[in-house]
Amino acid sequence: MPSSLRSWIPAAAADLVLILVFAAIGRDAHARGDIITGAFVTAWPFLAGAGVAWLVARVWRAPYALWPSGICVWIGAVMIGILLRAVTGQTVVLPFAIVALISLGVFLLGFRAILALILRASRKRHSKA
Repeated sequence: MPSSLRSWIPAAAADLVLILVFAAIGRDAHARGDIITGAFVTAWPFLAGAGVAWLVARVWRAPYALWPSGICVWIGAVMIGILLRAVTGQTVVLPFAIVALISLGVFLLGFRAILALILRASRKRHSKA
């Protein structure tokens, strides 16, 4: 899926919002309170990881592609996010890392997969017309 110059903005916004949703759900599930500002505290390492992945993989060139863009953002968010949590003294335990890997995979790859299916169905519909 090639992208125009501005099509990366909604993709980057979606990644940002979905990472914040992941953090807010986690804080709420663990009754951590202060879901809004607390979500930013929980999410910043994962947001930083996603940002690094965006730069390293040049995701803006094909921001909605599952491969390599989606996979790079997902793995970057989790790997760098967990590393940043560890070096800043935030809790890092294996179950949390597994939940982050699965949840962020569903979110960051899921919206790209759904969009790809919608676009494919739209193309089929238009080619039959």
